[in-house]
Amino acid sequence: MKRNYYMVCLVFMTFFVISFITNILGALIPDIQRSFRLSYSMVAFLPFSFFIAYGVMSIPAGVFVERSGERRSMLVSFGVAVAGAMLLCLFAGYGVSLASLFLIGIGMAMLQVVINPLLRTAGGEEHFAFNSVLAQLLFGLASFISPRIYAYIALNWEANAGNWSMVLLRKVTNPLYTWTALYWIFLLVLLCMVVIVAVSRFPRVALNENERSGTSATYLGLIGTPLVRLYFFGIFCYVGTEQGISDWMAEMLHRYHGLDTLKEGASALSWYWGLMTAGCAVNLLLLKLFDSRKLLVFFSVLSILVLGVALWGPVEYALIAWPAMGFTISIMYSVIFSLALNSVPANHGSFSGILCTGIAGGAAVPLLIGWVADHAGLQTGMCLVFVCLAYILSIGFWARPLIANKTIQFTS
Repeated sequence: MKRNYYMVCLVFMTFFVISFITNILGALIPDIQRSFRLSYSMVAFLPFSFFIAYGVMSIPAGVFVERSGERRSMLVSFGVAVAGAMLLCLFAGYGVSLASLFLIGIGMAMLQVVINPLLRTAGGEEHFAFNSVLAQLLFGLASFISPRIYAYIALNWEANAGNWSMVLLRKVTNPLYTWTALYWIFLLVLLCMVVIVAVSRFPRVALNENERSGTSATYLGLIGTPLVRLYFFGIFCYVGTEQGISDWMAEMLHRYHGLDTLKEGASALSWYWGLMTAGCAVNLLLLKLFDSRKLLVFFSVLSILVLGVALWGPVEYALIAWPAMGFTISIMYSVIFSLALNSVPANHGSFSGILCTGIAGGAAVPLLIGWVADHAGLQTGMCLVFVCLAYILSIGFWARPLIANKTIQFTS
């Protein structure tokens, strides 16, 4: 099939937008908490509202895409996200924030289901692996950029009187909740994506077997399998770890080291996602040299050690350790997902849907951290991440894939 470079670029843009909007919550949480005077438990419901949408929508979204097609599905996805962003821009409040983030989460979850098969078709199957890596690098770049844009807006809210974009943001943003200025930017980006998708011509996508949704009986059969549940919790723990660190990192640096959430906090979060992206690139080489289970064990142990330094080390160590967690956990999601799919002989599409519902760990773990923080302190709450990492570590010992990752064999 001839490559559709325009459509490949559109998918790359979508990856960028998803990450740009998704991974900013950690930088916003301290300001949202102060704006609405929230307890740790209440503020933890913000990421919960966003990521629970992934748990709710991952399987239904696959069915919707198969019935409605990629173009209509992307229009609906971006449309739902536009409604969520507009809601928060116009009616800022705690309850509205929960509803807004849930709607944006639904849109992002649906897009995740659409774009991978679309990238395979538009870019060609033989280039899919390369394009997927490039898409993940763009995904990481967006996560690196968005906290810095927010920090720039917050730190220059009154300073740039001659900057027309800042003047415009000040005119449309509620002065009581300046952090919502970022959602006006999100709204503009999402509206642009709606227009681009609406005028684009989409190729016909023929789903592979491992991309199709199964019947309800197939899902029930898989859920009843212990191995499937074990891998589900692996994804659950990974996303819980990733988002638990992301959501609370800036507040940890502020609470225990007195650092500014808009300066050192946003910078640390930005480097967290940046180092995760760098880790993905390094992991491409490592997975050609070592068994993925051994790498999972190594990086799980390393993550536990680095997390200990981040939680209890002095400020100069914490400023390095928190971002470094992005690098140490970067290999986990892809390894867990591949081990899972390589451990069953069939029904990979349905199994993938079940695994994707494990993204709800990004909702549950930060919420549990907030609940423990209200009763025993945030530092104690963050210790729940050790539990998640311990479970991920265990996968490296009990995983028995039918097909192991292919490594380079050196002969003398």
